[in-house]
Amino acid sequence: MKRHHYIIVDSETTRRQTVADFGAVVVGRDGRIVEQFGALVFGHFGKFDLFADPALPDSAFWSEQSAQRRMKNYHAMIDSGERSISSPALIQQWLWGVNQRYQPTLTAYNLAFDFGKCRNTRINLGIFSRSFCLMKAAKKVIGIRADYQQFCYDQDLLTKKKRKPQMTADAMAKFIIGNDLADEPHTALEDARDYERAILAHLLKTLTRQQIMELGQ
Repeated sequence: MKRHHYIIVDSETTRRQTVADFGAVVVGRDGRIVEQFGALVFGHFGKFDLFADPALPDSAFWSEQSAQRRMKNYHAMIDSGERSISSPALIQQWLWGVNQRYQPTLTAYNLAFDFGKCRNTRINLGIFSRSFCLMKAAKKVIGIRADYQQFCYDQDLLTKKKRKPQMTADAMAKFIIGNDLADEPHTALEDARDYERAILAHLLKTLTRQQIMELGQ
């Protein structure tokens, strides 16, 4: 019997709407990782500023002040060996190899975002024949649950304006794994591996591949 595999992609971006940090994990239906890849993108990381919103206060994660802290963190990851720098062509070569070995179904938490930013960086995610948006599927299955919504109210995981339950990967993963899970770091490989993978594995406990693909369209 042929095993189904999934590739979860995540990206952190620049102000030029390109990818600075690319990460991906290939998993089986049980959520076990069979391959993973994380790299800062040559020609984009360090050349263009990391994404930031100048309208946000310094304490906000996506503020300009935070972008400086995130850049320092990336350099620390390079120094420690947690990250290397790869060209878009090398990342594409890895993706081609994964596609040949596993024929995985592509997903991401907000697939349209990652697909577009990768395209801007000459990383082609269109090589995968099947794809779905993990965020859309999770909202329809987990987001509507009363226990999830109560969890968000209890933990103050609420949107700022409307005070409604958040539908972020961070909130979903904390619901599944436990609220002691650290806040999502917003580094590509770690987000895909430690947060989005848990959401996918949770959905696949009760859904077939066809069902989750339909929910994620």
